[in-house]
Amino acid sequence: MNEIKTLIWKEVTLEWRQKYALSGMLLYVVSTVFVCYLSFNLRRNQLTPIVWNTLFWIILLFTAVNAIAKSFSQERYGRLLYYYNLCSPQAIIISKIVYNSFIMIMLSTMGFIFYAFVMGNPVGDMTLFAICILLASLGFASVLTLVAGIASKADNSATLMAVLSFPIILPMLLMTIKLSKNALDGLDWSVSSDEISTLLSIDLIVITLSFLLFPYLWRS
Repeated sequence: MNEIKTLIWKEVTLEWRQKYALSGMLLYVVSTVFVCYLSFNLRRNQLTPIVWNTLFWIILLFTAVNAIAKSFSQERYGRLLYYYNLCSPQAIIISKIVYNSFIMIMLSTMGFIFYAFVMGNPVGDMTLFAICILLASLGFASVLTLVAGIASKADNSATLMAVLSFPIILPMLLMTIKLSKNALDGLDWSVSSDEISTLLSIDLIVITLSFLLFPYLWRS
């Protein structure tokens, strides 16, 4: 736990020194939402709740890929060797998952606030939608962190990360869209119990696999 706390604090310190990275992600979200607003402002009748919901999660998905792709690629070889001598691989992957989850929750929350302010807010059950954002942010962060670790071993890590993450993210994205659609319609929570349990199970499975498999990747 001390290693995890120290590594998380290291991530926060580096992010604070390089404010342009987080500011760039916020600018990406704001600019993308504004472009969508300009596109649909001319055709107001075409922005149905389904389109609103799908567009929101597509924006968050690309934001997550851009935000987490640098998890391992920004680490130089010498620094990775230094971590190898000091920390356990489990502490490294858990700390990056926790930190990236925090970043994704923050970006998702701020993105939703701006998105709802510009494009309207048709959500019927905000509590269920907030749970959906929380589970999706945790899922995106855990999956993309593990894939970023795998892709960092290749030269063209950004392309490899996009190729590897798409088959894993797609089922999670479809489940997230379905759960958020129930929140938009204001349906009873019993209708969404399967989606919530499935998303939670996927998150736990990915985190467990990262904890078990990352040491083998780390040794290579």
